[in-house]
Amino acid sequence: MPANNGSAGGTRLVIVESPAKAKTIEKYLGRGYVVESSIGHIRDLPERADDIPEKFKGEAWARLGVNVEHDFEPLYVVNADKRAQVSKLRQLLKDADELYLATDEDREGEAIAWHLQEVLKPKVPVHRMVFHEITKQAIQEAVANPRSLNLRLVDAQETRRILDRLYGYEVSPVLWKKVKPRLSAGRVQSVATRLVVERERDRMAFTVANYWDLSALFDTGKTEERPRDFTATLNTVDGRRVAQGRDFNSNGQLKTADVLHLSEAAAGELAGRLRASSFRVKSVERKPYTRKPYAPFRTTTLQQEASRKLGFSSKHTMQVAQRLYEEGYITYMRTDSITLSETAIAAARSQAIKLYGAAYVPDKPRVYASKVKNAQEAHEAIRPSGEEFRTPGETGLTGDKFRLYELIWQRTISSQMKDAVGESVSVRVAGTSSAGEEVEFSASGRTITFHGFLKAYVEGADDPATDRDDSEKRLPNLAEGDTLDLSRLDVAAHATKPPARYTEATLIKELEDREIGRPSTYSSIIGTILDRGYVFKKGTALVPSFLAFAVVNLLEQHFGNLVDYDFTAEMEKVLDDIANDRAERVPELQRFYYGAEGDEGLKEMVTDLGEIDAKEISSFAIRDSDIVLRVGRYGPYLDRDGARVNVPEDMTPDELTADKAEELFSRPTGDRELGRDPATGNMIVAKDGRFGPYVTEVLPAPPEDEAPKRRTKKADAAKPRTSSLFKTMALDTITFEDALKLLEIPRVVGELEGEQVVAHNGKFGPYLKKGTDSRSLTSEEDLLTVTIEQAKELFAQPKQRGRGRAAAAAPLRELGEDPHSKKPIVVKEGRFGPYVTDGETNASLRKGDTVEEITTERAAELLAERRERAPAPKKKTTTTRKAPAKKAPAKKPAAKS
Repeated sequence: MPANNGSAGGTRLVIVESPAKAKTIEKYLGRGYVVESSIGHIRDLPERADDIPEKFKGEAWARLGVNVEHDFEPLYVVNADKRAQVSKLRQLLKDADELYLATDEDREGEAIAWHLQEVLKPKVPVHRMVFHEITKQAIQEAVANPRSLNLRLVDAQETRRILDRLYGYEVSPVLWKKVKPRLSAGRVQSVATRLVVERERDRMAFTVANYWDLSALFDTGKTEERPRDFTATLNTVDGRRVAQGRDFNSNGQLKTADVLHLSEAAAGELAGRLRASSFRVKSVERKPYTRKPYAPFRTTTLQQEASRKLGFSSKHTMQVAQRLYEEGYITYMRTDSITLSETAIAAARSQAIKLYGAAYVPDKPRVYASKVKNAQEAHEAIRPSGEEFRTPGETGLTGDKFRLYELIWQRTISSQMKDAVGESVSVRVAGTSSAGEEVEFSASGRTITFHGFLKAYVEGADDPATDRDDSEKRLPNLAEGDTLDLSRLDVAAHATKPPARYTEATLIKELEDREIGRPSTYSSIIGTILDRGYVFKKGTALVPSFLAFAVVNLLEQHFGNLVDYDFTAEMEKVLDDIANDRAERVPELQRFYYGAEGDEGLKEMVTDLGEIDAKEISSFAIRDSDIVLRVGRYGPYLDRDGARVNVPEDMTPDELTADKAEELFSRPTGDRELGRDPATGNMIVAKDGRFGPYVTEVLPAPPEDEAPKRRTKKADAAKPRTSSLFKTMALDTITFEDALKLLEIPRVVGELEGEQVVAHNGKFGPYLKKGTDSRSLTSEEDLLTVTIEQAKELFAQPKQRGRGRAAAAAPLRELGEDPHSKKPIVVKEGRFGPYVTDGETNASLRKGDTVEEITTERAAELLAERRERAPAPKKKTTTTRKAPAKKAPAKKPAAKS
């Protein structure tokens, strides 16, 4: 066992994954320890052909980075951007007497530690140092009680990496050939995409059912009581239950004939027969209400709740949690466990008593057991670190780190508090119509007599219509036989709703419920399907693109096993079995790649692609129409007997009905002949292109006898003049005169200081150019009217940069307050299109976001993601002029690793 005290002699090198983690740990180890970061993985499978070592480039398997011909041996290479860091670690190791590998204690961390040992080849004792929180006590205990590397965990992670590599590198090329170049397939990402597509298919096939009932306001007449009246809903007519939304199937039909489906007319007539009736309380049922605390957070529940309550994406949640962990505020954030250590339980109970009183804490500690099958290595739940928890106000945290810490702290404290208790009440009100119909109305209420843990924390809900656990609805004090006055009776219209699209929170829950993937991978999976264009966000909802439909269609038809939910979940169990020494790596990879016992392997699946009809895969008939949607290389379009029309980029699949398709075909499609240019005689036409409407000229074809005998280079071919329409113009109203003016752009305005001044319309907006100098114009119309005198004035002014070049325009919309900056968020029009800003950070609206529909929560999410991508501010340095130093002799090149 290594010495506990670093000052006892010798130097101990401690390697962690990140600089932030290294900085925090270094504070707790003191003299005799050197803490350095590997900055993540130092080596991996080769990403590009250039990364493959020369001696393997001739091998058939080299492109995979895995020797599928010899026990699936991986070909590891040190990442180019990590070579300098590896050299630094080797140099530090030369001066060390012991090496501590202090990477995270999950499979990924174990693999990083193993790779470090393999690459550095230490000649000194090596210790595996593990901990689940970064506090002084935890770090010192980890140093004092190291263990050996767990090679079973390493095998499990390596198997996962090889599975993902084989899947991605064998299936993705099929997508390139049959759907579109540069697409990707992934073992879990493709299944997640399929889930989103299937939900959209359900929405597209859904038929709305309309139904009606009655809403009554009853008055008890007890003036001394509050409340004295209550609302009830019609429940039965002559013993038949009135149909509600749950009674209809997805085709809009009743599931059973036993219920009464009221039409609007029937409901109105019944209301007329009831308005003069008398009513009485038929029954009152009271039941005790109890709500137990929620378990402490594990990775997936933290991601879900941060999405619901804070508007965080899963990626942003994990980034913020990573920083909180590395800075010593919370325990490790990638965990399946919901258990708390005895120390943590004591800390939570102590703080709950201090804040809310002993009456809110049970006599015995609460113990939670994980319901997640095949939970990985035994970690603790995510909680505040330390033996005593810091309240959010005591941490000194700000912004998103404060908000996420507060959420974790509240959840942990509340998990050790008493149940919330109260009473739920159900009331039935009976009456008889003028036609003798016996009707019953029902109402329910809930009161909370002791809030218990709800004082500290209330969980959010995915459905905004769902009542929160702390919500109360009080009914008057009613007794059976009480007479009631009918104050108001309304006919209420309802319509069934299609299944809700997944949000990040609900997709994570679905993946976890199906046991697909691991909690630590969900945020990257969702990030990948968003980045690849398979899914985009509309508000918080995840919407599949038409491209995703084509990809999933191909995978379902030709790689069905690979996107089968049970098969994918089974692969996770295999990885768990390898980690727990119940299975071996090579046989499982052999089965997956080459097949076994009659099951087709991946290699056979991708061998014969001739039967895949690319056009059929990417074609989808529009319901109740002769129009076909096709997914082309340049985007989706509609096809009817060869006639084509582009589909708007922001259109969601369930919006593309037969009526909508007809509307798109009825719109101007371009190719409007506007007239012949009097100067050239060429026909001027208006067209609708991929990047919007534009005008162009049709060049005459050269006479056959003048046709070139050899193929003309593209650069040498004559090019027609082309110009995009201004934002104020429309394809169906553009005039011939305006088109001629547009084709003058770039327009020579005149000459200044011996140089031409030219008006251009660039991707960043309209501007004037004089040599290498330029100035922005206020509007596109200025391109046609700006004079040389106005240009002279513009060039005399200092050049402005950024979004504020032109006079600040009024915001398009004002939203709420940004939770990070506490400043108001507004929507503005920018050169790249509409964007949101809090005055400090700007973020462009994404596909699916609209100025009219974007919410404060979605805007805050976009700003948070933009802050994450922003580069760290450069440190200001003071420099003094020094005498030039003598040139040092050149260093010898380092040996290749």
